[in-house]
Amino acid sequence: MTTKNDNNNAFLIHISAFVGYFFPLGGIIAPLIFWQVKKDENEFLDEQGKEAVNFNLSFLLYTFILGLALIPFLFGSIFRMFDRIDHMNNDFNFDFPLFGFFGGISIIGILGIVRFVLIILAAIKANEGEHYKYPFTIKFVK
Repeated sequence: MTTKNDNNNAFLIHISAFVGYFFPLGGIIAPLIFWQVKKDENEFLDEQGKEAVNFNLSFLLYTFILGLALIPFLFGSIFRMFDRIDHMNNDFNFDFPLFGFFGGISIIGILGIVRFVLIILAAIKANEGEHYKYPFTIKFVK
């Protein structure tokens, strides 16, 4: 049985991931520090801290891989843009295809929205004393 104080601390561990919107890697460092400080208090805080850290590390990895996958689209779009320059009258054509690049950026945006919603959901569940498990999370910390 968890106390209200434990539930509040678990809530704060999950919500601390939003620090990442203000500081680079803050979404990983803040939950990690908060978890390290509170993990010895009880098993619920230890479990929820691990979940928060693992989820944010997984999300960082997924975003990094998706970003790497977008690099060929970016370079392809740039090269196609230069191919469309009309050398006869130096007319620059601005309708170059960036669909792949903007499509990838929109996927990263959707991932960001999903991350936001999952963090809020986890924080609410933790505040109610429920053991929340994030979906598609790699267990870096066991």
